[in-house]
Amino acid sequence: MNIEHKKLIYALNQRFKMDIISADCETIPLQGGTVGNVYLLKGIAETVDGEKLPYRIVLKHQNKWERYGDPGSWRREYDLYSSDLGSTFSPALRSPTCYFAELNAEENEYQLWLEYIDGLTGLDLTSDMYEKAALELGRFQGKLYAEQPAVLQSLTNLSHTDFMKNTYLHYRSWPVVYDYIRSEDCQFPLHVRQMLIDIDEQADQIFARIEKLPLVLCHRDFWVTNLIYVDGKFALIDWDTSGSGYLGEDLASLIADEADIDHMVEHYQRCIPAYYKGFSEYVDVSLITDHCVYEIILLVFGYRLVEQYLHTVADDEKTKCVHILQKIYEMKALDGHIWLQWSR
Repeated sequence: MNIEHKKLIYALNQRFKMDIISADCETIPLQGGTVGNVYLLKGIAETVDGEKLPYRIVLKHQNKWERYGDPGSWRREYDLYSSDLGSTFSPALRSPTCYFAELNAEENEYQLWLEYIDGLTGLDLTSDMYEKAALELGRFQGKLYAEQPAVLQSLTNLSHTDFMKNTYLHYRSWPVVYDYIRSEDCQFPLHVRQMLIDIDEQADQIFARIEKLPLVLCHRDFWVTNLIYVDGKFALIDWDTSGSGYLGEDLASLIADEADIDHMVEHYQRCIPAYYKGFSEYVDVSLITDHCVYEIILLVFGYRLVEQYLHTVADDEKTKCVHILQKIYEMKALDGHIWLQWSR
């Protein structure tokens, strides 16, 4: 990766709020793929007064690509970081600071120079941290829903409200997964198969219930690898799927996406009341009688887990998919208790 020195210096000026005149740079790939790359840049920056400051900064280089049903997603992070959305965050839940954002419209690519945040993430998060993440998510979405800041109206490149529904219908129309759970060759337990079949048969009624829930700004990739926990606060990265969605969509991702299987049911039981507690600090939720999180989990992750099962050859990965579906099955029995607990 060739780092443009002038851009690095500009980003470091923003990072330190000081006049940086030079910096060396070591580049370390953090993640990558065919559509974009993320790098950690580290080194020593020198100020005009001769002070030498160690730094770490993230450079994200994104090329145009097309996500199914969401053609604008490739440049969404650039649009969001270039907007005033950052003013809506709280210290407890925010995105990384963007020091410099540059779009090359002719080449269909952009660069983001971002704050590097070193903390706990992924399955290193504890159950208490899951619960706190759910609480802060509820507060964030509740505040935006109640206040409707002007920045929400200015964001024109957001994923569509029906993104979740359309993705589910796309999966359901795919014979590879649809036919498998109905076939004699299916290796899933009968009750798991029936759970997936039932969600298909009841989908119209379920979506009718979901569509009565408040519309909120959803991250739509709110899983533990995108959460970084430091000193009791969260930073949330990778906003390229964000858009208008229904209350509980992000909570479903927190609980079920690359789940901590051993604590998945516990997280379901703890995170729903925490999420509604946070949301209710800004919005009256007394008229909401059905949170629909269980159904959203199945709609979003049911067929995705079937796909993963069918396309992996490793026995332990296949077993993991089945175990997650089993944990989702176990969640349903908790719904009455959770809602009674919250309503009190």
